[in-house]
Amino acid sequence: RLNRLGYVFQDYALIGELTALENVYLTSLVRGVPKEEYLRRSTEILERVGLGDRVDHRQSELSGGEQQRVAIARALVNNPSILLADEPCANLDSQTSRSILNLFARLNEDLDQTIVMVSHEEWHKEYFCRIVTLQDGLVRDVQECRR
Repeated sequence: RLNRLGYVFQDYALIGELTALENVYLTSLVRGVPKEEYLRRSTEILERVGLGDRVDHRQSELSGGEQQRVAIARALVNNPSILLADEPCANLDSQTSRSILNLFARLNEDLDQTIVMVSHEEWHKEYFCRIVTLQDGLVRDVQECRR
């Protein structure tokens, strides 16, 4: 799980005593990634989610949307082959949501990364090629895009 999966939890699951940067590189540290590499990758992914100027801030100093983006950066920092995201845009404004969804779409396209994302927002579907609709715990519909 540590090497293949990335998780974005709906409640962020950040460690409050750590900075945004430390929260992001924590999984790289556990994986044994060299310090220079995990610092570079963590800083880079925080910049990609729009938090390059907030790397030294602790959870209590970040807005809900910023905390969500730290959680997204943490999930992506090790380039997992599968990303599991539980409403990753729930606390983001529409512009930031579009930016994150564009990032997910690029990762899916460029790195062949599988993204399993839960969302209640109908407009999020435009960013993904396969949409599975669940109702009452059952698959109600599967839509495939035409590329």
